[in-house]
Amino acid sequence: MQIAVGLSTAPDARHAGAEAAQRARDQLAGASPSLAVLLASRAHADAASDVLDGVHHSVRVPALVGCVAHAVVAGRRELEDEPAVAVWLAAGVPAETFALDFVRTASGGLLAGHRFDGAAHDFHLLLPDPFSFPTEALLEHLNTDLPGTLVMGGLVSGGPVPGESRLFRDHEVVASGAVGVRIPGLRGVQVVSQGCRPIGQPYIVTAARGAVVTELGGRSPIERLREIFDALPPDQQELVEHGVQIGIVVDEHLATPGQGDFLIRGLLGADPASGAIEIGEEVEIGTTVQFQVRDAIGADRDLRAALVRARDALPGRPAGALLFTCNGRGRRMFGVADHDTAVIEDALGDIPLAGIFAAGEIGPIAGRNALHGFTASLALFGE
Repeated sequence: MQIAVGLSTAPDARHAGAEAAQRARDQLAGASPSLAVLLASRAHADAASDVLDGVHHSVRVPALVGCVAHAVVAGRRELEDEPAVAVWLAAGVPAETFALDFVRTASGGLLAGHRFDGAAHDFHLLLPDPFSFPTEALLEHLNTDLPGTLVMGGLVSGGPVPGESRLFRDHEVVASGAVGVRIPGLRGVQVVSQGCRPIGQPYIVTAARGAVVTELGGRSPIERLREIFDALPPDQQELVEHGVQIGIVVDEHLATPGQGDFLIRGLLGADPASGAIEIGEEVEIGTTVQFQVRDAIGADRDLRAALVRARDALPGRPAGALLFTCNGRGRRMFGVADHDTAVIEDALGDIPLAGIFAAGEIGPIAGRNALHGFTASLALFGE
């Protein structure tokens, strides 16, 4: 497997697509690409079809997927505030693109357009529109009915309102649903590094109604959070004041869950009178949860440790990678440009890397596909 990445910051959409594709093609040194992943910044949203035309003008590739995103990743750069097009090319792998649509019915809805076969050694890249596609429903279906199916990717972040997302599939631009690609027989190594760390102690949910939690260990969640806050040093209390998340333990067999063992969800609301909280996930009584804070230092350490484990798990040298990092990371979290890409380069060397800032990141945790927030989700491929 050979991988190459080309980047263009040209303001003209067609030129940017053509230039990025040509730079990636030239790095393949004559090998014929079988898959392209096209990633364009929001500055090119209105001319998405021109970007796509430019890519096809420069390179002949039988399979292409991609999207317009809030920001683009290429190499060591995270281009958050300027026009950018990145083209990721792979040679030597079979690739089958697909599109998915959600069709509403009287009893709920149907997912149409692609049949997942549950092959345990296939890699699926998925780029869903957050407004029109039920990503979590798809992932739950795969986890329950087709265990072993691997999905990575991210919710596209290039359209701030419904109808403005732009997804690429082969020669088409679409504004809804999801696009993706299946690469048979390819697994690679997956890195899911979360931008949150636990505070206080884990608690058992002792009373809940759907996504509303009314008791943690026999007391109200707000009481528990106040206890935790009062015990923290001032600098940690400041992190709590900037926002609290909730972590749901994925593997209940863990005696002492730590950073990376949780599915992170936001606190959507709280009732001071009852002490109940509403979280972004339905939970059952008996589930273990723990409050979390966004912590740049902890997120940096977690990413570095996860990359070391990935490097050791990868047989041979890395050929390249795809990164889906939260649009709440970048400068907003770390205060500096290019944090995640610089850490990846420090750990893995100068590898062909491309990706996007996503509105939600897809990656496996404890053997289950999940949709994350504040996460860096990396698909690492070997030669």
